Amino acid sequence: MKNKSLISINDYSKDQILKTLDLAEDFEENPKQRLLEGKVIATLFFEPSTRTRLSFESAINRLGGEIIGFSSQDSTSVKKGESLKDTIKTVSNYCDLIVIRHPLEGSARYASEVASVPVINAGDGTNQHPTQTMLDLYSIRKTQNTLENLNIFLVGDLKYGRTVHSLLMAMSHFNTTYNFVSPEELRIPEEYKMFLKEHKLQYKEHIDFTDIISEADIIYMTRIQRERFSDPMEYEKTKNSYMLRRDMLKGVKDNLKILHPLPRINEINEDVDESKQSYYFTQALNGVYTRMAIMSSILGVK
Repeated sequence: MKNKSLISINDYSKDQILKTLDLAEDFEENPKQRLLEGKVIATLFFEPSTRTRLSFESAINRLGGEIIGFSSQDSTSVKKGESLKDTIKTVSNYCDLIVIRHPLEGSARYASEVASVPVINAGDGTNQHPTQTMLDLYSIRKTQNTLENLNIFLVGDLKYGRTVHSLLMAMSHFNTTYNFVSPEELRIPEEYKMFLKEHKLQYKEHIDFTDIISEADIIYMTRIQRERFSDPMEYEKTKNSYMLRRDMLKGVKDNLKILHPLPRINEINEDVDESKQSYYFTQALNGVYTRMAIMSSILGVK
């Protein structure tokens, strides 16, 4: 994986995914490894972020690297009209690795084509979010002791949710059963259903999951994303479609864990936070270890 960009979760084979998860486990056990001393990482966030940006920065700091970059394009020459190409080619001169989040689909792939250093996609529009997927996989394996033969419920915005799209693709390596739960307006796109059919993986679609929640090994909740809607009325119709409450967790499997890429708005009631099924805050912590693993592999220091 040395010097290879990570733009889509499909850039990693099943074997590479498992090796990265094993490496993340090593970093969790021993997080202070100064492997990136002398390396400069550019974090270019053209779109708001809390967990992704800060967990990358935490991972870089723990590894002894240096950080340059920005958390908003408002303070950059993009506001003056500079193209993405020129920004990337310029920043490539200053660093060993670029981490980019951008609102346009395909922007990370384009950045990797014009950059002279490897690029990590930290989210490009509604397309992909591969490092989130790696921490999701790490969280699933850690809580279930396997990635095989699990029943995963994906709930909420399945149309625009890039975390859902990436996770679906990654878990297709592991004989997963999927239950898609969403409003009609936010159903999983047809291309992903075709993908699952080609891989002979089972899925069902639902409007509600109250009656079938006892079948779940993982419930992956997502927020309805206001920023992805071009039609405000469509957002208003769907924004409060689901709220997971603690009283809904009676009779669930002992191994059930609830994940969420965060931020949470109102789709998980705060009374769930203290339940044994809640895992989303630890899931966010796991992002540090998986991103340490990804950067170390790409830069060839581990």
